[in-house]
Amino acid sequence: MSTVAVIVVTWNSASVLPGFLAALPDGMAGLDWRLVVADNDSADDTVEVLRTLAPDATVVQTGYNAGYAAGINAALRAAGEYGSVLICNPDIRMRQGCAKRLVDTLGDGVGIAVPLLYEDGHDTPHYSLRRESSVLRALGEAVIGNTRAGRFPALSELVTDPAAYQRPTRADWATGALMAISGECLTACGPWDESFFLYSEETEYCLRARDRGYPTQLEPRAEAVHLGGDSQVSPRLWKLLTLNRVRLYGRRHGPVATAAFRAAVLLRETSRAALGRPASRAAAAALSRPGALRMTPGP
Repeated sequence: MSTVAVIVVTWNSASVLPGFLAALPDGMAGLDWRLVVADNDSADDTVEVLRTLAPDATVVQTGYNAGYAAGINAALRAAGEYGSVLICNPDIRMRQGCAKRLVDTLGDGVGIAVPLLYEDGHDTPHYSLRRESSVLRALGEAVIGNTRAGRFPALSELVTDPAAYQRPTRADWATGALMAISGECLTACGPWDESFFLYSEETEYCLRARDRGYPTQLEPRAEAVHLGGDSQVSPRLWKLLTLNRVRLYGRRHGPVATAAFRAAVLLRETSRAALGRPASRAAAAALSRPGALRMTPGP
């Protein structure tokens, strides 16, 4: 049985790590695995928690807040030989057998496998599957909202059809809180793009993998709980998410299409800012600034 490298990037994660580590044995049941953690210069007790609760883990200390993609790359370099990898946020809680079901999904054309994700305290699955961005989809989300627009594939990135979460379903990309990636896909795609400090790095990677013939697929029998969601309430994080979404679109399209996409996203954020949403106000202000789409090393 080939070894699965469990890759985790931490930054001030001491409060969520004990729960992640406690769930790991059941989540990884049936697999030979090793834990590799890249810590982005945490100021709390993250490294001490790891050394106490996971003494066999490989811990890479980057020495600075390098970003999520850079942390993944550092951990992959330290992992050595592996058959496939599991990329995990430390606020993930895998349910019994989750990882094996994901790893077993890899191959036969599938490069990335993702689980059914539940938000903490919710009984219904989170909408984690996405379509690639387009101007029309951005306009649809701006005018009628991404959840309502999700019923119409041409009008939203969000996949909201309940049937898509009840069967193995391929998507352009998916929420990156937990994903299994085959060794073949990793070799074909190379390192994660470190120019995205946070947010859109998983989107870029899934689209790059798809372009190389390694699509992303949901495995609904694999289940996990995700405690996250800060991007929905924090103006700083929502601003970064929004800017990186437009930056990534610009990487894959020409200037005219990118300008139209930026305008559609700005329309969405401006309309929601008018309704009193502070996160959208921050995103709209950032999108309106000249030079806002230049890539920067951090938030």
